[in-house]
Amino acid sequence: MDSIDSGYHLNAPENMNKPLRIISWNVNGIRACLKKGFEDFVREYDPDILCLQEIKADAAEFAKLEFPFPYIYANSAEKKGYSGTAVLSKIPAEECVLGMQDPADTGEGRVISCKFPGFVLVNVYTPNSQDGLRRLSYRQQEWDPAFRRHLSAWDAKIPIVSCGDFNVAHQEIDIARPDANRRSAGFTDEEREEFGKLLDTGFVDTFRHFNPDARDQYTWWSYRAGARQRNIGWRIDYFLASQRLLPMIKQTAIFQSVEGSDHCPVMIELAHQ
Repeated sequence: MDSIDSGYHLNAPENMNKPLRIISWNVNGIRACLKKGFEDFVREYDPDILCLQEIKADAAEFAKLEFPFPYIYANSAEKKGYSGTAVLSKIPAEECVLGMQDPADTGEGRVISCKFPGFVLVNVYTPNSQDGLRRLSYRQQEWDPAFRRHLSAWDAKIPIVSCGDFNVAHQEIDIARPDANRRSAGFTDEEREEFGKLLDTGFVDTFRHFNPDARDQYTWWSYRAGARQRNIGWRIDYFLASQRLLPMIKQTAIFQSVEGSDHCPVMIELAHQ
């Protein structure tokens, strides 16, 4: 799944017909990822917009790091070294909103929404239900409904692309060992049902839409027991899109060979509108 076409370059007018490449990656700490080939990845895959989750850095500190993008938008958690999201772009956002402006959003830097020409990009790092499912009720009763409302409010104005770590494997095909993980965080009936409600609201899981039968395509692997080498993984990182954007989607991809985190990057390409 790592094969991609050459990308659009903002400063080359003759390439304006090339699709817009957006990549999403949970880096599990940007400082650690920078030491594990992050710059090589950016150089090789050349995203026009790069959405990061779990940056684990204060927004001001993040802005001081050197990235080959002129526009950087970050939403950091109040708790130091925890969570956080960022959007790095070659294109200026017309508007950028941090958080969801909802009581369910508890200052963990999990959502950043950037409006670009023709669509709004919502980058999300969904809370994990954690060991013992101690955050499952918060996730099911507060976070997931609030996030649906957030996307729907934007979608009423402009088409949506939402990407990030959604911390749920939706279907059995999205996890290597479904039977062994029935009540594991990220594969409970409750989490899967809430994700289904999000899709029912009018958003499309773009990878699954274009690859309905693709198996063994995962985006996260435990660090334990050589899970990545054995491809015992979960697909929990997604690109969702408004139904009306589907004709604009030219390519989707999962870059399983890219290391540097316990997640791998995922990609979508959009035709220019």
